[in-house]
Amino acid sequence: MVTAYDYPSAVHVDRAGIDIVLVGDSCAMVELGFETTQPITLDQMIHHCQAVKRGAPSRPLLVGDMPFGSYEFKDVDIGLRNAYRMVKEGGMDAVKFEGGTEARSKIVRHVVEGGVAVLGHVGLTPQAISVLGGFRAQGRTADRARLLLDEALRLQDAGAFAVVLECIPANVATAITEALEIPTIGIGAGGGTSGQVLVFHDLLGMLSHPHHEEFVPKFCKKYASVGLQITDGLAEFKKEVEEGVFPGNDYSPYAMNGKEEASFDELMSKYTEKSRLNLDEPVSKLETADDSEQLSLYGNNNENK
Repeated sequence: MVTAYDYPSAVHVDRAGIDIVLVGDSCAMVELGFETTQPITLDQMIHHCQAVKRGAPSRPLLVGDMPFGSYEFKDVDIGLRNAYRMVKEGGMDAVKFEGGTEARSKIVRHVVEGGVAVLGHVGLTPQAISVLGGFRAQGRTADRARLLLDEALRLQDAGAFAVVLECIPANVATAITEALEIPTIGIGAGGGTSGQVLVFHDLLGMLSHPHHEEFVPKFCKKYASVGLQITDGLAEFKKEVEEGVFPGNDYSPYAMNGKEEASFDELMSKYTEKSRLNLDEPVSKLETADDSEQLSLYGNNNENK
């Protein structure tokens, strides 16, 4: 499983053959620049879910994170209504809830009974950092590890189809995986889980600069340094524009035919400062095939438009 937050990232993840795409509320941090996941709203999540759905419309399983403040209420119908929005408006196949308390399991059960598939999540639950005291590993004592097992079992009993295990010791994650009948997906939880998930930006080195490097999680292996290539490409573009190298003839593909170019040169020769301020004869609109040439811009290759 890999996160995606927009059309381009979804296309890349889909082409790579990743089984599950998570539209994570980590979008708040890696896409929107917030310090935590808490500020992102349900409407914002749906907006990003829709973009991901367009980028990966059929093959992978699409899971949308239920954002902080969209489901934690005693009235479990609120969580169900918002889960329906993620499915009906966002195009998601399933939703993810954080936490495995008894109260949370009631919401999960109600949503599953309402017809929406749920992915559970225990261990480090970023939406609860105010309670946890920050982004801290979980389950590092025997008692707390046992509580995590209880939470995972509770989510399984409530109907979750799988559980994310985040930032817990590898032996604890293995024990939970062996105890459950449903799959587990690890992130910073060792190799004993059923599957793994990483954040798109982290594993590809999308934000490769000294400040971001300080905050890349210890558990994240960087498989590329895309951010460095992006920076180099932008700097090269700036340099070539300033030096007059770009676009040059190679990237100036649109031209008049000889007759029209001669007519244009003649018009321009008569174009004095006076006529520039007061044109007596408007130029008639030409309707040649050249004037209505179909262009493929911004990745749009639809020739029928």
